[in-house]
Amino acid sequence: MAEPGTPTFDQLAVFLAVVETGSFAGAARKLGRATSVISYSIANLEAQLGVSLFDRDTTKKPRLTDAGRTVLGEARSLANGVHALRAKVKGLLHGLEPEIHLALDVMLPAARVVDALKAFNEAFPTVTLRLYVEALGAVTQMVLNRQASIGVSGPLDFGLDGLERIGIGAVELVPVAAPGHPLAREAPNPPGAGRDHVQLVLTDRSPFTEGMDLGVIGTRTWRLADLGAKHTLLREGIGWGNMPLPLVQEDLDSGRLVKLDMPDAQGAPYALQAIYRSDTPPGPAGAWLIARFENQAK
Repeated sequence: MAEPGTPTFDQLAVFLAVVETGSFAGAARKLGRATSVISYSIANLEAQLGVSLFDRDTTKKPRLTDAGRTVLGEARSLANGVHALRAKVKGLLHGLEPEIHLALDVMLPAARVVDALKAFNEAFPTVTLRLYVEALGAVTQMVLNRQASIGVSGPLDFGLDGLERIGIGAVELVPVAAPGHPLAREAPNPPGAGRDHVQLVLTDRSPFTEGMDLGVIGTRTWRLADLGAKHTLLREGIGWGNMPLPLVQEDLDSGRLVKLDMPDAQGAPYALQAIYRSDTPPGPAGAWLIARFENQAK
């Protein structure tokens, strides 16, 4: 048995037009060709593949055969791939990045992330996005190492050369604990009370926060690299710690966590900034994404 030949993309486009319009004449009008040309293209496509795509005997309008339905799915997949390829190349010709690697600080509220990425997908459907979520200085490290082209980081990299920074607002950090924790049962706590209890502290593996104790007053600390793990331990009554307010607001409203009244640990804004390397500024899509984060803070 002979192997099927290789159809041209034009033949597949004609095939799809016939299916979409329901007739050879409709496909001819859609493509601006003579009906005889459409018939000839379909006949050549069937000859190339070695199967009948349409049943022309039992109905006036062309009806897909079983083989035709199988070919239809593949033809649509190929057509979509070609259209996506054309869109990506068009973007490249206009300076649009084919791919963006974005590193986000775990402190960035989820609502802001969802807003930016949904809008980005609508505005730049051909740009592939690779997303990383890191803590503290790890975002800066990824940008400096060129693992990420854009980052959203905290205020931990001032003084480093080679970075451009755009302020995009802040997130409020608040000290919290479970309602049964000793620090939650007393209000206000005396100065230094936090030193007598385990403080959960977010950390990372980058050199930019090495030796730094951000918001740490406790002499007994547990270090965690995962904000979700810290959140879980706090709700289970293991220690106290500072958390971004949007992440724990529901817990505070429901009473699963309590905002602590501590004169020496009252919480503070955690400034956020978009960063990129000075020698590799973002293209149109990256600049749009930074502007979206910037506008969220206005």
